[in-house]
Amino acid sequence: MQHYFGHRAYVASCGVRAGAGVNPFTVEIMGEIGIDLSGHVPIDFDGLQDTSFDLVISLAPIAHHRAVEMTRTAAIEVEFWPTEDPSLSRGNREQMLSAYRRVRDGLRQHIEVRFPVSVPPNA
Repeated sequence: MQHYFGHRAYVASCGVRAGAGVNPFTVEIMGEIGIDLSGHVPIDFDGLQDTSFDLVISLAPIAHHRAVEMTRTAAIEVEFWPTEDPSLSRGNREQMLSAYRRVRDGLRQHIEVRFPVSVPPNA
């Protein structure tokens, strides 16, 4: 989202658990489309600095549950985009990268349909 919208929209990302760093496969496949996540530090819902969202998109059932909890005290739209967890994939390096690419490309498709914008040339 941030790649498409930059500063035209406030975009934040979080997960169910905070982490020390982004999965190296994620860094690699996002780098393929010009998005550098190497310095990103994953946060959880509690780590969000702002909860004034118009829309929360969840990708996993447990995250969706947390997102719905947010709507109890605020008027926030919630969408669930079921997404496979590529970290559960098995196989050789190329098979693992392929699983991460499927997720990346599927999310890009969702974004382009839900939020039609001009796609950056390097995307």
